[in-house]
Amino acid sequence: MAEPTAEGSAGGRSLTVLGCDGSYPGPGGAASGYLVRSFGTTIWVDAGSGTLANLQRHVEPGQVDAVILSHEHPDHWSDIEPFAVVSRYWLERTDIPVYAPSGLRSRTYHAQEGETLDWWTIEPGERVVIGDLAVTFSATDHSVPTRAMRFDPLDAPEGDLSGSLAYTADTGPDWSVAELGHGIGTLLSEASFTAEFEGGQQHLSGRQAGAMAADARVGRLVVTHRWPTVAAAALAEEASTAFSRAVVQATVDLVVQW
Repeated sequence: MAEPTAEGSAGGRSLTVLGCDGSYPGPGGAASGYLVRSFGTTIWVDAGSGTLANLQRHVEPGQVDAVILSHEHPDHWSDIEPFAVVSRYWLERTDIPVYAPSGLRSRTYHAQEGETLDWWTIEPGERVVIGDLAVTFSATDHSVPTRAMRFDPLDAPEGDLSGSLAYTADTGPDWSVAELGHGIGTLLSEASFTAEFEGGQQHLSGRQAGAMAADARVGRLVVTHRWPTVAAAALAEEASTAFSRAVVQATVDLVVQW
């Protein structure tokens, strides 16, 4: 697998970090948001505050084929509002697919108007095809209905799962990415804090994320959703120790080929 780069255009299949701050954006940061790209497909995964601005450094809003929102906490979806505005009034696009758990749409404002966004409810175990990618969902251990997801290329050779990408979204330790199946090449996992804070929130520490990834035998681990007050180096070191090899700490504009 290719090494991650700090920024720039990504060819082939790539994961681009648009925001990675947990629960709220720190100074100069952005909440959760990612671009998942394949050869003919661009999917915006989670749309936390600040991520639409960062998205435009990598693609035009009109290039987004679909949006997936993991759950209803605003730090994972609030920028769907300005996206609906630019899509309706400037791009004049209609029927942009938005996949989300039940109940999220009712919390939106602009997103409910007109036919700009075409909302689809995603259930645990469901599989949808978006462009040249198959996306499978799983219910995580979180305070509201939350969907982890796995991306598999439709053109992957039969039995070869090494090119898959998975994203935990928000979860506590009573769920494992192993529920999305074996052979995950790259895992984007939340790791909100270090081990001393375990048990206080339905989130993972760096230690827990690393241990989960090791147990599931994933190829590469990228940790994200760090609380802005938690030291990135300490969290990454903790996750690396539990994973038994180096992990990648998500930063805005990081591009990882998968």
